[in-house]
Amino acid sequence: MVSEKKIAYDKRFCELLQKFDKAFLVNADNVGSKQMADIRASLRDNCIILFGKNTMLRRALRSYAERTGDDRWSILIPSLVGNVGFIFTDGSFDEIVETLGTFTKGAAAKSGSISPVDVTIEAGNTGMDPSQTSFFQALNIPTKINRGTVEIVENVQVLSVGDKVGTSEAALLAKMGMKPFTYGLKAIQVFDNGSVFDPKVLDITDDDLIASAQAAIRNIAAFSFGANYPTVASIPHSIINGYKNILSVAIETEITFPLAEKVKAILSDPEAFAAAQAAAAAAAAPAGGAAAAVVEEEEEEEEEEMEFDLFD
Repeated sequence: MVSEKKIAYDKRFCELLQKFDKAFLVNADNVGSKQMADIRASLRDNCIILFGKNTMLRRALRSYAERTGDDRWSILIPSLVGNVGFIFTDGSFDEIVETLGTFTKGAAAKSGSISPVDVTIEAGNTGMDPSQTSFFQALNIPTKINRGTVEIVENVQVLSVGDKVGTSEAALLAKMGMKPFTYGLKAIQVFDNGSVFDPKVLDITDDDLIASAQAAIRNIAAFSFGANYPTVASIPHSIINGYKNILSVAIETEITFPLAEKVKAILSDPEAFAAAQAAAAAAAAPAGGAAAAVVEEEEEEEEEEMEFDLFD
């Protein structure tokens, strides 16, 4: 017999699957109850957070797909491993990720936990008395005594991503007062109307897409030139290069055409061209000079109107 609680949970989950087209699959390892309550309160306006046993979630997804014929959500079944849950939303993915980031908390490295980041102790003074030297020596950390305190000589990487925190590493980081780990609801997959992608995709901006497209066009044009195979990307460059070649021939021979005549005139009398350019530049800025002259005249008039001596 299936309990009423499980039936109600299945009904609630299926209602959310039918109502929403977007969701985050999040990991909640080491997230405290107070932290979770704060996240729920912050996302209450446009999100619904749902957690449950993975077996119940998988069974509900399968039964929902069988009953409704909507198998979009089934793509998430293989990812229901570990302490995971759903954040259903009709809002902006970027805003939700930003909100989740504000509720991350620092935590000490506990023995037996898995390090999610690289942890490095930087060189410098520890502020500890010389009696602690033996502790650092046992961990093969080079130190020296400087002004009556222990100083670490060089940077030391204590943990790498995926390492299991040992007793020695946990004790060292605790003694240094370090809380290298941060915990919070972490988005591990993004579901958008049947498509699933990594949350890192949300960090891609329009400028990044434009830069990638421009780089791809440049590569296609370069490849087309190298292969001597014309493409839409390379034709403008080919036309410009062809024009340059024709212009070079015209300059060295008697062959001419309107644009070549202009270039020949410049080459034959470069000083006249420079003078013409200077005249054009001077003609382009008469307004500024006139305005300056008006200001100067006004200042002179003001000085003439003064009929008293400043030293009277």
